[in-house]
Parts: sequence; C-alpha cells; structure tokens
Amino acid sequence: MKKLLLLSILISGVSQAQFFENAKPTKIDTLKGSNTEFRNFWDVKKYDIVLEPNFEAKSIKGSNKISLTIEKDVRNPTFQIDLQKPMKADKISASFPIAEKKIDGDFIFLTTKKNFKKGEKYTIDIDYSGNPQIAKHAPWDGGWIFTKDKNGNPWMTAADEGIGASIWLPVKDIWSDEPDNGITFKIITPKDLVGVGNGKLIKEENLGDKKSWLWEVKNPINDYSIIPSIGKYVNFKNTFNGEKGKLDLDYWVLDYNLEKAKKQFEQVKPMLSAFEYWFGPYPFYEDSYKIVESPHLGMEHQSNVAYGNNYGNGYLGRDLSGTGVGLKWDYIIIHESGHEWFANNITAKDQADMWIHESFTMYSEPLFVEKYMDKDSADKYIQGVRQMIANDKPIIGTYGIRNEGSGDMYPKGANMIHTIRQVINNDEKFRQILRGLNKDFYHQTVTTQQVEDYFIQKSGIDLKSIFDQYLRTVKIPTLEYKQNGNQLTYRWTNVVPDFKLPIRLADEQELKPTEQWQTTTLKSDKPVEFNKNYYVIYSKQ
Repeated sequence: MKKLLLLSILISGVSQAQFFENAKPTKIDTLKGSNTEFRNFWDVKKYDIVLEPNFEAKSIKGSNKISLTIEKDVRNPTFQIDLQKPMKADKISASFPIAEKKIDGDFIFLTTKKNFKKGEKYTIDIDYSGNPQIAKHAPWDGGWIFTKDKNGNPWMTAADEGIGASIWLPVKDIWSDEPDNGITFKIITPKDLVGVGNGKLIKEENLGDKKSWLWEVKNPINDYSIIPSIGKYVNFKNTFNGEKGKLDLDYWVLDYNLEKAKKQFEQVKPMLSAFEYWFGPYPFYEDSYKIVESPHLGMEHQSNVAYGNNYGNGYLGRDLSGTGVGLKWDYIIIHESGHEWFANNITAKDQADMWIHESFTMYSEPLFVEKYMDKDSADKYIQGVRQMIANDKPIIGTYGIRNEGSGDMYPKGANMIHTIRQVINNDEKFRQILRGLNKDFYHQTVTTQQVEDYFIQKSGIDLKSIFDQYLRTVKIPTLEYKQNGNQLTYRWTNVVPDFKLPIRLADEQELKPTEQWQTTTLKSDKPVEFNKNYYVIYSKQ
C-alpha cells in the first residue's frame, strides 16, 4: 500500500527519473533542459497569448507574442522557441529580420544575420494550432484534458509541469526564464462556457456565438503555471486582509458545486493567515488568489490553483500521514497554495532542483497544522509521512535535461527541513529564515546552492553535510548506541564524511555524535528517550 500510494502521488517524477537512469541523455534532452547558445542571449519579458479550444475536434489554436530583451552583444544568433509535436506553428514573424525558419521536431529555430546589442527589445509572433497531446493520468503526466462534467457540458484544461508548457503553447520552455512583466491571456469560448486563466479578469466580451475572457498577470510567472480552464463555471468572491492589505479571493467552480465550494473554501483564509505568518506576504497580491475547479486532482498554477479534491478533507479522503491529522483539512487547498511561495514565488532554475518546490511545500502542511491545531499534531503529521519515503535514488536529479530527482523530494525533503529546524533549535529564527527566503529571492529563480548557502548564513550553523546527506544520498543516518546505567555510548554510521548533526534527547540534553564511539553521562539511568523529530534511525546495539 505504501508503494502504491507513493506511486499514485509521484508517478511522473519516478517514471522520468527511471528513464534517465537507464538511457543516456540525448541532444534533444539538452535542448529542452539547458540554457543553450540558442537561449542564453535573450530574456523573455512578456507573453501575450490568445487561445481558442475546439472541444469536438480536441484541438486548439491561438497565438503568442513574445516580448524579449537582448542580454548580451551577439552576432548572427539563432533563437530557439519550443513547441512540441503534434502542435504546429502556422505563422512566424518577428520585429527583427529572420534569415531562416527551421522546424526540427519540438523546436523552432529562427536564424538571423544581424548583430544584436545588449538592451535591445524585440518581439516574436507565432500563430499555432493542432491537436495537443492528451493527458492519460493528469496531473502527473502532461497533456490536455477534454472531458465533460456530470451534466454533459464540455470541460477542458491542461497540466504540463513535467513535460513543459510547450506541449500546447510556443514559449521559451525553460524554468530559469520567466516573463518578468507577466502575461495577458485571452481565452475564446462558446458563449455558454467560461474561460478562466491566471491573474485577474480585465475584460469580458461577447463575440456573437462566442465569448472572450481576457486575463492579466502582472508578476513573473513560470511557464507551466500558465493554464486555461474552460467549463460551465460560476464565480464567487471574497477578500483576505493580509500583510500587504486587501487580497482578492476569486473562486471559479462548476455550477452544481457552488454550495459545496463555499463551505470547503472557508479553509482558504486560515491557510493564507498561516502561510503569511511562516513565509511572509502572499507573493501575488496584484494578481489575486484564485481557485479553479479542475477535472484532475490539483496543481499549483500561479494565481490559478487547480482544485479537484471532491470538496472533502484529506487527500481524496485519505490521510497521507496515517495519523488522522491529515483528515482535518483539505490537502489540495493547503499543499497547492503553499506552492505560491515555493515554486511560484521562488522557482528552481533547473528541474533537477525541484525539491525546492516540493520539500518546502510539503513542509508547509505541518506548519499549517502547527498554526491552527498544535505543535504536537504537526510533529505527529511530519513523522507520519515518513512511511512514504522510498530512498530509491537521490532527491536532486540530473541537471540540464529536464530531469527531476526521486519522489522522496516530498516526504524526505520535508523531513530534512524538519530535522534542520531541530538543529537550529530556535523557532523564531527558523521562521525568519523562511520569510527571508521569500523576501530576498522574491519572484526569482534559484539553485540548490543558493538555498543551502542562505540557510547556513542565516542560521550561523554548518549545515552542508546535512544537505549532502539527505539531498544527494539515499542513506538514512543511523545513530548506534549502547546504554549502561547512566552511561551512553554512541556514534554515527551510514553517513557522509564529517557528518555534523547534533541530536537533542527528549530531555533536551545534546549529543554531538561523530563516526567514532564516544560516551556521555545521562541525567538518569532510565532508558534513553530520543527525540523523534530528527529523520534518523536510532539503533540500540
């Protein structure tokens, strides 16, 4: 059951990791995952997107105007735009002369015979159409969803975190380059349906037997967060008085689920209050906070959280921790909203560092519990999710080829953060580090090294070996010990060299184990009681 549950949650990460373990990365993998010579000289500033889906044909068409700035002087460069087959570019133009247009598989290459200067601004316009790949098991695999609600109305959306937004939209499909000035997103629908995008709705227009819905995002946004949802939606609103003032809350749900949604989404305000306490202000006040009902379980689309958890608590009615704590709140509301801070505000530059998204966000779950229940319940929950850890491969994936690491980035990564919290042993300092991350890396893309260095600098503690142990190996630190009366002898095994993880006992006495046996005097001769909040194995010899 444990492995089946883990697989059901993390199937995309596991399958992709297994693929790259067994196959040598190709040139195509590098073109998709690296900041190559075709990408490294220009920076996306804005996308202006138009989309019109056709439910009967399971097709889409539209356009994307890519506004960009040249980042360095370069002679006769080639621009790479990503658009995955079977989608096709119908028309391509640019505000600079194009010497050659080449379509090569999932890539569009625009060759120029011009010298570009740093700071120059240009646009690339692409009309596109086709039958996008259909998702078989959304949101874990990538693709579009063409389905019907229970009343037979068309219901359409997409999910593409792993495979990339270019599965349906021509973009610069690399995590390290987000459109700094956001997007506009016009969705054209039949007149009896609603098109919901990211950000705020700024214009609604009747077009005869069709309607258009124009949405605007003012902040940077990762490509995989740009998602349309088309269905028989109704809307209700609320506001949250947060750290930056009034935040608009915008909810779009299927018409027959309105009353259920009004009740279930009462959890949003406590969630926002808890996360603003731990992480700092919601990062996208200008774009609102939004939940949109989806035909799949859920995803963290920025200012457009996809929700499909059947308006019930837990994870589809289950508690991932097996403790009962997870049945007291809605997993998708809490987890996917946590991603607004970790994934959407702070985004990994490379998919290999996806743990930055998932480890912190899974740790947002016990932080929510701690704020609105109690600390004992939070500790119980984070310890409970350890049953999901497989220790199959390292959490960090392979760089430069769109390869994420082990699905352990969720429960093991969260337990690593919880372990580091015990080492810091100052909850206010720990909270300020989390808030500082979201302030100092506000709307930025980052690397693992930056996050590690930040924790080390702000805590004043050498945490390097702890990060190495949990992110880069599959070994669980094991504390071997022997007790003779009030004498405790102990040492680390199964650890990286020079592993530095001090351990506090349940009575707060601190040990500083090494790989060499050492002995200390306990406060009593009762059987030693270890602190369970460290993700380690205690092995009595």
